[in-house]
Amino acid sequence: MMSLVEVLLMAVALSVDSLVVAAAATVQSRLSVRRLVLMASVFAVVQGVLPWLGAMLGGVFQQGMESVDHWVAFGLLVAVGGKMVWDGVRGAEEGRRLDASRLGVMCVLAVATSIDAFVLGIGMGLSMRGGRVWPACALIGLVTFGAALLGGWLGRRSVVLPARLASVVAGTVLIGLAVRTLFEHGVFA
Repeated sequence: MMSLVEVLLMAVALSVDSLVVAAAATVQSRLSVRRLVLMASVFAVVQGVLPWLGAMLGGVFQQGMESVDHWVAFGLLVAVGGKMVWDGVRGAEEGRRLDASRLGVMCVLAVATSIDAFVLGIGMGLSMRGGRVWPACALIGLVTFGAALLGGWLGRRSVVLPARLASVVAGTVLIGLAVRTLFEHGVFA
C-alpha cells in the first residue's frame, strides 16, 4: 500500500517529462496561454488515465501473484526509473522541432510522456486494492497539469531546463520507491 507521500513522489517523478516537453514546446511553437492550458489539460488527462488502465491490467493478475507482487512492482519501478536515469546520463534526443500548437501533436506528446505511467500503473494494480487506485491516478493527473503549466510558463520566458538532470533525479526517486517496496514486504528483514 502506497502512502500519500509516496504517490506524490511518484506523481512528481512521472510529471518531469511533461514539464520538460511543455517548456520545449512553448519555446519552439510560441504557444499562447490558451494553447498551453489545453496542452497541460491533455497531458494531465492522459497521465492520469494511463496508470489507471495499467492498474486495471495489474489488478486482473493480482490474485495469482500475491506472493511475488512486490517483486513485480520493484522490477517495474526499477525498469522505468533506470531508463529515466539512463536517458538523463546518456542525453535525450534534442534539436527536433514540432508544432505543438496542434491538438494531435499534443496528444502524441502526452502519450509519449505517459508510457512510463502505464507501466507503473500495472505495479499499482498489483499492490493497491480496488478504489484506492483512482485517487492516486487523480493526483498524478493534477501534478502533471501543474508541471506542464510550470514548464510552459518557463518556456514562455525562455528558461532552459536541465532536462538530463531532471530525468536522473526523477529516475532515482522511482528506484528509491522500488527499494522501499521491498522493505515494506520484509525482503531485507
